[in-house]
Amino acid sequence: MDDAQNLSTATPQPAPAPPASSDEGGISSDPDRKWYVIHTYSGYENKVKANLERRIKSMGMQDYVFRVLVPTDKEVEFKDGKRREVEKKVYPGYVLVEMKMTDQSWYVVRNTQGVTGFVGSPGAGEKPLPLGDKEVKTILKQMGIETPKLKIDFKKGDRVKVTSGPFFEFTGTVDEIDASKERLRALISIFGRETPVELEFYQVEKI
Repeated sequence: MDDAQNLSTATPQPAPAPPASSDEGGISSDPDRKWYVIHTYSGYENKVKANLERRIKSMGMQDYVFRVLVPTDKEVEFKDGKRREVEKKVYPGYVLVEMKMTDQSWYVVRNTQGVTGFVGSPGAGEKPLPLGDKEVKTILKQMGIETPKLKIDFKKGDRVKVTSGPFFEFTGTVDEIDASKERLRALISIFGRETPVELEFYQVEKI
């Protein structure tokens, strides 16, 4: 039996009200519109997100299932002499869904390819419990709303090699780190004397 036939046998739902707006924290003013967590196989989170978004559109569920998010966190890292932002999954194997929980919306989400179930279901066949507003705000705040966190691989005393600039290929020891400016001071041996040199994070690598 296909999806359309299955849905036709479900209890008819009242006509949906216009979507309520969300505040900056991602919490809707509509009391029926909540965030839920679904479980997937680790590594398939983005594929499940895409599958679910296509399914929501094809089955006309946009007034019941609103947003699908893969919780990620942004970090700034320095690698191969370059500064770059990278996204890392905060909760591998989990996807967030903002929805109104009805028989129809539960069916659409639960039976999407790659979804293994809802998190927080009291028992078999029972509707899951939504996330609390505080949990939602914490997760959404973590997802790139603020400045990306800086990933610092250096600490005082580390041996480093200069990879660019006038001191290219000199080696030294980290003496001080200034995370706010993304710089460090290294003690480098120049003409037999230990000399403090200011360097950007991307200009050095650990040895």
